[in-house]
This record gives sequence, structure tokens and C-alpha cells, in this order.
Amino acid sequence: MRDANPQTIYLKDYQVPDYLIHTVELNFTLDERRTQVVSRLSLARNPNSQSSETALVLAGENLKLIRIVLNDDQELTEADYHITPESLIIHDVPQQRPFTLNIENEINPKANTALEGLYLSNGMLCTQCEAEGFRKITYFLDRPDVMAKFTTTLVGDKDRYPILLSNGNLIAQGDDDNNRHWVTWEDPFSKPCYLFALVAGQLECLEDSFTTLSGRKVGLQIFVEQHDIDKCGHAMQSLKNAMAWDEQVYGREYDLDLYMIVAVSHFNMGAMENKGLNIFNTKFVLARPDTATDSDYEHIEGVIGHEYFHNWTGNRITCRDWFQLSLKEGFTVFRDQEFSGDRSSKAVKRIEDVNMLRTRQFAEDAGPLAHPIRPDAYIEINNFYTLTVYEKGAEVVRMLHTLLGSEGFRKGCDCYFQRHDGQAVTCDDFVSAMEAANGRDLNQFRRWYSQAGTPVIHVIENYRTDEKTLALTIKQHCAPTPGQPAKELLHIPITVGLLDKQGNAIPCNLQESATGNYEVILQLTAAEQTFTFTGLAEKPVASILRNFSAPVKLTMERSLDELAFLLSYDSDTFNRWEAGQQLVGQVITGLIVDSQQGRPLNLPPIIIDAFKRVLSQSWEDLSYFSLLLSLPSEGYLAEQMQVVDVEAIHKAREFVVRTLAEQLQPELEALYLDNHRDESGQFDAGAIGRRRIKNVSLSFLSRLGNEKVQQWSTQQFNTANNMTDQIAALANIVNYPHPAKQECLTLFYQKWQQEALVIDKWFAIQASSPMPDAFATVVSLTAHPAFDLGTPNRVRAVIGSFTQANSLHFHAVNGQGYEFLANHVIALDILNPQVASRMLGPLTSWRRFDPTRQNLMKTQLERVMNSPSISRDVYEVASKSLM
Repeated sequence: MRDANPQTIYLKDYQVPDYLIHTVELNFTLDERRTQVVSRLSLARNPNSQSSETALVLAGENLKLIRIVLNDDQELTEADYHITPESLIIHDVPQQRPFTLNIENEINPKANTALEGLYLSNGMLCTQCEAEGFRKITYFLDRPDVMAKFTTTLVGDKDRYPILLSNGNLIAQGDDDNNRHWVTWEDPFSKPCYLFALVAGQLECLEDSFTTLSGRKVGLQIFVEQHDIDKCGHAMQSLKNAMAWDEQVYGREYDLDLYMIVAVSHFNMGAMENKGLNIFNTKFVLARPDTATDSDYEHIEGVIGHEYFHNWTGNRITCRDWFQLSLKEGFTVFRDQEFSGDRSSKAVKRIEDVNMLRTRQFAEDAGPLAHPIRPDAYIEINNFYTLTVYEKGAEVVRMLHTLLGSEGFRKGCDCYFQRHDGQAVTCDDFVSAMEAANGRDLNQFRRWYSQAGTPVIHVIENYRTDEKTLALTIKQHCAPTPGQPAKELLHIPITVGLLDKQGNAIPCNLQESATGNYEVILQLTAAEQTFTFTGLAEKPVASILRNFSAPVKLTMERSLDELAFLLSYDSDTFNRWEAGQQLVGQVITGLIVDSQQGRPLNLPPIIIDAFKRVLSQSWEDLSYFSLLLSLPSEGYLAEQMQVVDVEAIHKAREFVVRTLAEQLQPELEALYLDNHRDESGQFDAGAIGRRRIKNVSLSFLSRLGNEKVQQWSTQQFNTANNMTDQIAALANIVNYPHPAKQECLTLFYQKWQQEALVIDKWFAIQASSPMPDAFATVVSLTAHPAFDLGTPNRVRAVIGSFTQANSLHFHAVNGQGYEFLANHVIALDILNPQVASRMLGPLTSWRRFDPTRQNLMKTQLERVMNSPSISRDVYEVASKSLM
């Protein structure tokens, strides 16, 4: 239940811990309803503490305390301590010498529906301790700057819990009476308690090994439920790929003898990097060609890499406090993005990452919950596992990479690892290492860590024929955000290239430093700067913000002809795609106005010509080719509007897609047929690209509603031997009028009803459909026997897909979508506050809409906020949204 006055935690109030824990011995006697936890803590007063407080305050929630013993011989009574709902306060502990505490308590994993601490998932006991879950296991100094060495003994029934896992290396095991057995794990590295992990259950194991650069053999194990053991091969190979990549690119070897992954069905996040024992959502481990799409395969490799890379950027070096969360997450997201780009297509990976950033994180930056990548305050830390901290945090690290170059960035990383191995540090420490290794002053750059909002850079061109120069005048501005009415100037790297009228790259000779390079990084540090390029016989076409070199909004007057030229010729793969997005986006924006004013819609010929030119060219990277044919999403288009008009956006965008399909029908049909082949089980770039271009073509053609294309969709659905093709066909059958819709949905469910992750896709496709019956469908889905409010993946598949991927129907003017979401957030909050608060996000953007929708959304937010048993998690999001 929410506190009457929930406490706000501020970065400025940080103080070092009064006590430190050096070693921890944990003993678990496991039971799904009554797990006994005995901890032996070796503590000492922190010599750096400035506090006069002598009491020891340990965090703890929902624990049944049995006994406390000080220094092995003094059993404490209730007069010696005080218990609150969130802590255990021991009044008198030794101040001048180390001491031990033995604490015995009980917990009920089965009742733990919040999935934090120790909980039950399909009969398996498992943990999630980040950010503050360990306090739901036992009393402890639950903060990341308290690092200790853990030894863990697990005792459990041999039949119910044949597998007993924890962090580190297995050092002992044996049998007990009453059909019980035990194991002891020792982690030789100090870690904060948020990295503790425990798993016990009936699991099968896929084993392999990896030999490090120094010749050490590391055992690799993936544990899953028995029926999933045949879906682990890709995850294992992804782990080996990540280990090799981290050695090659960062010089980082794995440091334990064993690396374990466990897949669990009930998990609030994607995965968790617990030292040596990563716990994963099944979604990011399990893959087989007939059950997982190409995107699933890519995401699995990316998430496996992300959690492995945390071993150094998060575990060996962790964050001092939770305000520094981006220290580990932003850096590690950047590392996993680069890894995925190296493993597949750099161009596609970069576009996908930026597309998500601009559609969702920019919206976060522009809303009431805007915060810096290093926040200043929070009520509930779980609410700061955000796109800003992760994705924008990665962009800030990427800018450092851009400014320092690959060599300089690697030197900075080496300095960081050398300086801070085994420590809990800050974002400033990371930047300081970059400065020290490169002799650079990054003081102004640091503002990216403390300043919220998305900067806007405005570019004005001035070509002087007499001087043969091109001057780019660039201005920067950042709008006020909550708590930050005035903004400071940022250090922004802007990568630029120049093209002649034939589309050839030409040297970028700056007036003050002619280098002859075909690309240059402009460093914008003032409110306005002018950069002049010389030696230009004719006016070039400037390609600006190449590879999206900074997380900013770029405004610049561009004609449709100029954008079409860049779409045809720009050598920068990101800007080439971006030119197409701007070209179509400008046209759709004009069509939206036409729709709002009741004028007929007409598509300018330049769009048809531009797409024909793309279709006529030869493409080696077919996945990139498929992105060039993709239009801006409705979410991205909404971000460009002052007042979002969901109906006009949908109508205008669909008009463009349908018109393109009509005008390009022969080319699209040829593309579909040329790439329609069975390559199931093949995941090389060519096979993946052919599936993508085939399914993009089918999506265009499905708008036409002709019988031939409907038959193609049905045939592909019935004959596909891989999930990529089958789910793509089903999406087209569900999203557009099709006579076999119900039959195909029924067949799909009957075939895959035992595969939870596949059924999540079945739910999501229906919940996100633009068809008129979408709301009635989603209501019926929540009543389906397979829907479970206690399973986060299923909640995201139904409620998340409808509210985040179906703007047209979620934002219905009668407000039924808003009420639907509020109802489920209130119900879900009783079970799982963390997931409930994340589901609430679509209502927080109420200011972007017309007055009618604003009032409807505010009414539901107020209803949620004033619900009597609402959690701190949900209360914080709702209350801040209404400020």
C-alpha cells in the first residue's frame, strides 16, 4: 500500500554508508511457501562515514524475523532492535571493531507476485534483486556501494529442486536426510547484493565451453524447462560470440570458471546480469526456426551479449548509487549495439536503434516524466529503468566514441577498467577516465548527464559562388523540462559529408583546417556557430548528422527534390534512409492537413519516382533495402505534430502506402515472387534479407485487397516452415480484410497453444490490429483462458500492444481505451507494481492531444492516482504526469 507521503530520494543527499559488509554467508532451506533464510554478516563501521548515527539500519520488506545473534553469542531481544515496514534498526552495535550478525528469517515465495526478491515461476524458485529486491529476501544494507563476498548454501528437496544454483563457483555439495540435498556456491568477487541470484527447480541443461585468449577453459551452461531444451542452441552460440567479441574489441576476458544462464517464464524485465548466473526472460533465450522470428534471433543475441558485457561494465565496476544507473546501462547498451551491428548489418542496427529512440525516448524527453540520464530525484527507483537512462545513455557514450575516435575511446575504456576495477563509481568517474586517457577537457560534455530534454539544432546554408564556399550556420536550443526551466549549452558532435550534383562525395575542407577528408565532425559548443567549407566549384548537397551522430532533432529547409537526391545517392546509410523518411514524412504531413480540412488526398509523383529508383537499384544488403521501402511509423509522425490527430495520421499514412502499392504493384509482386523460397533454419544475412524484403512487399500488396494477394498470404501462412514467414502472413491476414482471418487465427492457436512465446505473438497481432473491431477484440482477449495478468510477457502482449502499438483505437474519442488501460493498471498494481507503472505510460502524454482527449486521459490518471491501495511505483508516474 502506498505511503501517505511517499519519500523522494535526492542525488544531492547521497552519503557514504555508515557500515560496510565484508563477507556474507547465506543458507537457504527452500520451500515455495516457507523458505528459511539464515545470513551471517561480517560488518564494520565505515571509516569514511561522516554520520554521528550509531544504530545499524538494515533494509527489509515482507520478512518474518525469527532471531538475531550478535557476535555469535548475544541473542538480541526486542528491546535491542526496532522493526518498521521497510527496515530493521539495531540500536547498539560495536563501533571500534568488526562484528558479526546472524539473522534468521522466513519468506513466502509463492505469495510474491511482484517478482522481486525470491519468487515462484512455473514451480521454479528464482530471484530478481535489481534494484532493491534483496531486501525482500533478508535484512541487508541493500545499496550498490556496499560490496561483499558471498558464499551461499542451498538446501532443498531432491525431487522438487534437483538443480540448485547461485553465483560464483560450486565448491561443495552433499545429501541430507528426508530426501534433501545441498550445494555451496562461492563468489570470489565482491559484489553489491543486487547482483545476487538463486535458482532452484526441475531444469535441463545445455552445456558447452569457451577458451579465453589466455587459455582458460570456461564452462557454459544454459538451464531451461525440459520441453525447451531444443531451443537453446542459438543462445549458446550467441554467448560464445559475445565472449569472443569482448576479448577482441575491449580486451576483456571472463573471470570465473563457469557462466550460467537460466530462462524463466515470469520476469519483469528482459534479463539480469547477476554475477556468473544470469537470469533471463524466456523471450530472450528460446529460439527454434519454427517458433522464433529473425528479429527474435537477433534480439536474443543482443540481450545475451548485453548481459555478458555487464560482467565488466556493471559487475566488476558497478554504480555507486542508483542515480548512476546509466553508468552501467548506457555504456553496456552501446556495447551491445556495436556487437549486434558487427554480427549482422551495421546500417540496419543503427536505423532500428535510432528509430526506437526518436519514436519513444524523444516522447519521454518531451513529456512530464522527462529526466536526465543521471536523474536528480526519484520516489521509486524501478521507474527509472527508462529509455532515457538506457537508450539515450547509450547515445551519450556513442558521442564520446565519435569525439575521441575508436582508438581514443578504447584508451579511455582501458583507463576506466584499470582505475575502478572492484569499485562502485559514478558517471563522472567514467568521463574522467576518458579525459585522462586522451588529454581532453570534457567539462561541457558532462552536461549531457545532468540535463533533460532533446536538443534541437537548426541549420542554415549559405553558398557563395564568388568565394566557392558553403557556410553552415548551426544553432542549438533545448526547451524547458520539468524542474529545468533554463538549459545550458551542450557539446554536440555533428558529422557532415558533402555530395556533388552527380552524387559523388567531395572533400570537406573547413576554412580553418583543410584536411581533404570526405567526412568531418563539427563540434557545436556555442548557441550559434558558423562552419565554412572551401574549394567548392558548385553548391554541394550537405549530408548532416551522419550516422545520427548526436541524439538531437535536426531542422533544416530541404526541398523534396533534395531529399529524393539524398535517398538516391548519400553514401551514409543512415542519412540515406533518413532522407526517405523525411521525404515521405513531409508529404504525409501535407496530407494530414488536407485530411483535416476535407480536401482530397493526392500523392506527389516525386514519391513514386523516388521509390521506383530505390526498387530499380541493386542491393547487397536486402535488410537495409527493406528499411528503405518502409514508411515513417504512426508513432514517429505523431511526434512531429503539435496536437496529435491519430485519425488523420492513420488515414494519410495508409493512403500513401496504398497508393504506392497500386503504382508499384508489378515491381512489388516481382520482389515477392523472386524472394519467395523456403530457407527455414538459415539465418545468414542473405536468407534474412530475402525474408524481410518478401514480407515488406506482401505488406504493401495486402492493402490492395485483391484475391491473388489474399491467396498468397493464405498460402504463405499454411506452408511456412519458419515463424518469420508464418507470423508475417498472419499479420497481413489480421490487419486487412481477409476471408480466412478467423480460420487462420484458430489454426495458429491450436498449433502453438503449448508454446507461450508464440501465443504472445498471436495475442499481440490481434491487439495491435487497425481493423474496426480492435477494441472489442482486445477486451475479449483479456477474457481468454490463456490470458494471465500475473505473467508480464502476456500483459505486454495484450495490454501493451493495444495501448502502445494501436494508437488509432487506444485513442478512440469516446475514451474507452483510456478506461480500459486504467482498469487494468489498478488491477495489475495489486499483483505487480513494477509492470503496472510501465503500462501506465501511454496516458502520461495527455498534453499532446486535443482538449476532449486531454480531459478523458486526465480523468483516468486521477482515478489511478487516487486509488486507495495504489503503489509508490504507479503513484509516482501518475502524480508527476498530472503536475
